[in-house]
Amino acid sequence: QLVLFESGGGKVQSGGSLQLSCKDFGFSLDRYSIGWFRQAPGKEREGVSRISRSGLGVKYSDSVKGRFTVSRDNPKRTIYLQMNNLTPEDTARYYCAAAMVGSMDYVPEEAEFTYWGQGTQVTVSS
Repeated sequence: QLVLFESGGGKVQSGGSLQLSCKDFGFSLDRYSIGWFRQAPGKEREGVSRISRSGLGVKYSDSVKGRFTVSRDNPKRTIYLQMNNLTPEDTARYYCAAAMVGSMDYVPEEAEFTYWGQGTQVTVSS
């Protein structure tokens, strides 16, 4: 059973930065593609970014493109989401999720992610 753990959330002022991390406990995370999702109170869950197992394939939502960067360090079994120029609209609980589908460079569709962490809260004040 894959267990994901997110960290790095917190409170930051508008224009600030945070780096989220996603790690596993047990299985090797380099076997999985990873997605970052977020959900704000009263809103539907939104896909933020996805990265292939190799790290060569990445996708971003239009709302974060140019501000967020996803990366992975497979030897450390850690996936990062660097978030810059944060705005209050980025306030949400952020989740990482894992998918074990496709080739090393394949970026899964949002519906293909089946393992989820508990999330970490990001709050951006104006």
